[in-house]
Amino acid sequence: MAVRNLAPRPLPCLAHLDRIAEISAVRGRGLAGSLRDGAQNLHWGQTYTASDFGPRFIDNYGWLEVFGTRGHFVNDTIAGGFLILGPDIEYPDHHHVAEEVYIPLTGGTDWRMDGGPWRRRAAGEIIHHASNVSHAMRTGDEPLLAFYLWRGGPLAARSTITGVVEKPEA
Repeated sequence: MAVRNLAPRPLPCLAHLDRIAEISAVRGRGLAGSLRDGAQNLHWGQTYTASDFGPRFIDNYGWLEVFGTRGHFVNDTIAGGFLILGPDIEYPDHHHVAEEVYIPLTGGTDWRMDGGPWRRRAAGEIIHHASNVSHAMRTGDEPLLAFYLWRGGPLAARSTITGVVEKPEA
């Protein structure tokens, strides 16, 4: 893949990387540590703003597209990278055309699909969301770091939010 030169863009959610490196599953600990060590030099993104979900969500949310249509490496058919959610954050029900696979590197996060019940997922577990299937994530006391892959559909499209997140007063 060709390299895309992106300026570093650190986000507030990177403050969780020290804890993430401590709690990551043994097989993902080295990767989490490397991500923590290089995070300030990478271009992190956010799809939403504080007006969408409130400042607390935005301060605890971010993603890094390693490869894809906006990533550090150019790929027009598949995107992959990492999602960070801080503790006690709910990423509301949403869906998108792209098919998605998540592999959490940390455990303790609840995931929901197609309006079903919340289900705690383990680090290393493969979580698949077919195209346009609604899904949500909710962290507990610990932050989440998950690897993601998207394919099919527009890879940079904003998700359609179908759930509600109560925005605390600023």
